[in-house]
Amino acid sequence: MGCQLLLNENVSIKNGDDQIHLIGMENWGRGRFSKYGDFKQSMRGLPDDGFRLLLSHDPTHWEDQVMGKERIHLTFSGHTHGAQMGLEAPMLNIKFSPSPWFGYKRWAGLYEEAGQYLYVNRGFGFLGFPGRVGMPPEITLIELKAALS
Repeated sequence: MGCQLLLNENVSIKNGDDQIHLIGMENWGRGRFSKYGDFKQSMRGLPDDGFRLLLSHDPTHWEDQVMGKERIHLTFSGHTHGAQMGLEAPMLNIKFSPSPWFGYKRWAGLYEEAGQYLYVNRGFGFLGFPGRVGMPPEITLIELKAALS
């Protein structure tokens, strides 16, 4: 299909003087989940300049190995599906899911810690129960823009 899987690898995309480094890691999850991901291998050969975007399936990887430890600007994750149930009403400042009961403090949307960002997509699949209650499926479009100098 013409897609390149990034299995503990990285690739750089250049546009003029700007660069985005895409870093793809195999799964690394807390607890009983597999830890096939090799962060050092994924980062091998990366230049020091440019924007770093990490693709890492499980958001606990960001918490345990990236946040405050590595120079990664933005991480895209998924895995939680928002526990396939919950309630989100931004206009009422309500965001609830049982995901934290299963160890996922960050389970949907954009999070920021000390200038590092994590976006967790709820996806559109399921595990166990073949449906969703109050947790709609999600396909995300994120537009990256250069910082103003």
